[in-house]
Amino acid sequence: MRIVSLLPSATEIVCSLGLADQLVGVSHECDFPPGVQRLPKVTQAFIPHDSTSREIDALVRERMKTDRALYTLDMSVLNSIAPDLIVTQALCDVCAVAESEVREAVGSLPGSPRVVNLEPTSLDEVFACIGLVGEATANESRATEVIRRLRSRVNEVAQRTGQIGHRPRVMLLEWIDPPFSAGHWNPELIRLAGGIEVIGTTGSRSTAIPWNEIVAADPDVMVVACCGFDIERTRLDLPVLRSNPGWKTLSCVRNRQVYMVDGSAYFSRPGPRLVDSLEILASATHPLVGAQHPQLHRIESE
Repeated sequence: MRIVSLLPSATEIVCSLGLADQLVGVSHECDFPPGVQRLPKVTQAFIPHDSTSREIDALVRERMKTDRALYTLDMSVLNSIAPDLIVTQALCDVCAVAESEVREAVGSLPGSPRVVNLEPTSLDEVFACIGLVGEATANESRATEVIRRLRSRVNEVAQRTGQIGHRPRVMLLEWIDPPFSAGHWNPELIRLAGGIEVIGTTGSRSTAIPWNEIVAADPDVMVVACCGFDIERTRLDLPVLRSNPGWKTLSCVRNRQVYMVDGSAYFSRPGPRLVDSLEILASATHPLVGAQHPQLHRIESE
């Protein structure tokens, strides 16, 4: 089977099923597992590489007003690949190729490839998406085993944190400028990690919030996981974070419980590494239980 993935989480799901050798095309953002970067890129982005976080936010808002996605298909590459299966998503038309563009493209491709849309908003739905890809590729048994192992890791974290009486108040910040709260599956991860999400709601979209709401919530722990940003790109926005009024008065800042994570690799990709994200969160919410997770980077107050 010739498989094309239009988003990083789908690429990770396909590879978790042992089908990396059947991938013939990926999105321009697909970078894991190692080796997928060498595959033909079937998408392009409209975001300038040197955009600031504030400029990216403005561009996203403008695109949302006109229902235009930030990404588009490279039809010349897609035609040359001639896939049998396209794995994409219909959850957000701004952050990936729009579903309508994918449907239109399929009609012009040779062989009318099958399209599998992934739309998870919770951890269980992410696992269901793994099963869906397993069914589409005739790898149901492998998918069942992958899901079993992932659930085992989730249960291990939940059992460990469930024995701890104190549940810290946690803020998962998905964007710095302007601030965005956690959405979709992330508040659920915080609960499983033994914390209480102070602003975000499970199943809801990530939303922009006034900084004074964060100050009023006064989280015990803050984890910064900027969607699509790695650690080095996130560091560029730390002066903005620290310049917010009341920053030094936050409990998480005074207690040195502010961390940043590679938000491109974790939390924003609804695939197998959401379980890694859970393990990272558990390290942040209950640092005395074990060693600090290697993907967790402490942010000092200044």
